[in-house]
Amino acid sequence: MSLPEVKLWALLRRSPSGIRFRRQHPVGPYVADFYCPAAKLIIEIDGISHDLGDRPALDLRRDNYVRHLGLSVLRIPAADVLNDVTAVADGLIALCREAVGPSTTQLR
Repeated sequence: MSLPEVKLWALLRRSPSGIRFRRQHPVGPYVADFYCPAAKLIIEIDGISHDLGDRPALDLRRDNYVRHLGLSVLRIPAADVLNDVTAVADGLIALCREAVGPSTTQLR
């Protein structure tokens, strides 16, 4: 895991507000940085390398594959995580809580 991923995982790993997250979660031939199963949300933390070479096209192909499975994808710049990891974590928790509704704590 990269430094931004480590910092974010420290805030997400204990299922804040009853929202469960997984890290390094396999999705077909890919591995998602984070996954919220209740919200069916893949979370990718993108460093500068995602803007270079053929990486944007590969990311697009990956996103299309994941969306075909009925999952959503959220890409967050690594710099945003490093600048304010708490705000990013709080935003993810709120987003996932909205996606699953009030009964999140009863989901597996």
